[in-house]
Amino acid sequence: MNFRKIVIALGLCASVAGLAGHAQAQHAYPVVQGKNYKFQKIADGVYYALPEYNGTAFPFGSNPFFGANLVVVVNKDDVLIVDTGTTPAAARAFVADIKLLTDKPVRYVVNTHWHYDHTDGNSIFGPEVQIIAHAYVRQAIEKFDILHNEPFRSSTRNAPQAMIERFKKQVAAEKDPRRRAALEKKLADTEAATRAFVQDIRDIKPTPPNVTYTDKLVLNRGGREVDLLFLGRGHTGGDTVVFLPRERIVCTGDLMESRIAFMGSAFFDEWLTTLDALKRLDFAVDLPGHGAPFTDKKLITSFQSYLTDVLAQVAKLRAQGVPADEAAKRVDLTAHAGDFPDIEGVGAEPRGIRRIYAWMDERKKR
Repeated sequence: MNFRKIVIALGLCASVAGLAGHAQAQHAYPVVQGKNYKFQKIADGVYYALPEYNGTAFPFGSNPFFGANLVVVVNKDDVLIVDTGTTPAAARAFVADIKLLTDKPVRYVVNTHWHYDHTDGNSIFGPEVQIIAHAYVRQAIEKFDILHNEPFRSSTRNAPQAMIERFKKQVAAEKDPRRRAALEKKLADTEAATRAFVQDIRDIKPTPPNVTYTDKLVLNRGGREVDLLFLGRGHTGGDTVVFLPRERIVCTGDLMESRIAFMGSAFFDEWLTTLDALKRLDFAVDLPGHGAPFTDKKLITSFQSYLTDVLAQVAKLRAQGVPADEAAKRVDLTAHAGDFPDIEGVGAEPRGIRRIYAWMDERKKR
């Protein structure tokens, strides 16, 4: 089948076209094109996997059907993957595409945190595969009703339809026949993917990790060292940073993205401190859960500045008695758009602002 042909290309490989204007310089990586994932070769045996649908990439690295950007680490005898996608179907598609890279078996899975787009593919793996995460991830999957909670609830309901509406508007506005035809194909593909996605989510069986750690876990696989690090709470209560010290690569999940991360499960003051710890690691490239690889640690400082700004603005609005959803409409974070082009105007994602309000209430009770 033609999708199994390996296509090697050198070029400017931003994760999606929408990140082309990102302040971070984009690096040229060789690409292996699969049916549902595009693999950027970051180092020998290390690949950054970007989900696509029929060649359609989604704005700012947020594919509602397959979830996060994933990582493949091909070792001497086996494969380690970082995160598993949004559904069992997405995970199976990922594993099938990995066969373009190697015939070695997947033996290790690392969940960077508990959110659905990073863990809901866990169930496809048998007992021979070690699914590893911070102890909090196991607790969260066992305790939270993640299929009826955030971020799953609104993301799976709203994101695909929002994508369809975006393409419809682009089709209606496009005058060039060739570009219009391309957009119409993207719209048709997205509508087809949405129909399949509605079926796929019915197969989700939340599956916790079968191996957990608390502070640090080191794997040595055929001469490759893989460090699993808990640097502190941040994006969630149990974020894992995967660090390859020899290759100087970190995989940060949603603890640090190259876009504005979802904040609905965050611990904001600790997040700022944890990001300081991340900057102290000796890495040359960060492979985030969403967005594009980046090399400049100044982006981490920029995100800390964003967090500090949004907290200050929300605190003022909250003190004035403004409800959370109204505060989400009023905060002005456009000063940070140079570093994070997904900021398209005044306002912020409501779920994150609701979490800031709840977090501030929690702090009062301490």
